Amino acid sequence: MKPQVKYSSAAIRDLDRVWMGVYEACHDFDTTARYLDGLLDKVEAKAAFPKSGSPLYYQNSFTGYYFVVFKAYMAFYRVEDDIMFVDRVLFGRSDYMRVLHLQAEDVEE
Repeated sequence: MKPQVKYSSAAIRDLDRVWMGVYEACHDFDTTARYLDGLLDKVEAKAAFPKSGSPLYYQNSFTGYYFVVFKAYMAFYRVEDDIMFVDRVLFGRSDYMRVLHLQAEDVEE
């Protein structure tokens, strides 16, 4: 049985933003389509061995997320049974730890 890849609604919105960003940068439909296809191919290539992605650690603990990098973007996913759940696709220079809600909340004393 082929492992499944499922995209969250947030990841789909992220992919729409990737599309718009790439298209605005190059103004070429074919280039944008190839870029997005390359990103999706890179993510889905991990489906056969999803734990071969880079594990994401925060404060020396595994967060439960793995990620793959494609050019300027990072796709963050979780693995449950034989399903790869892609939760977010974010710009690599963004504060992805905050977006993934992995940072400890600042507590004022």
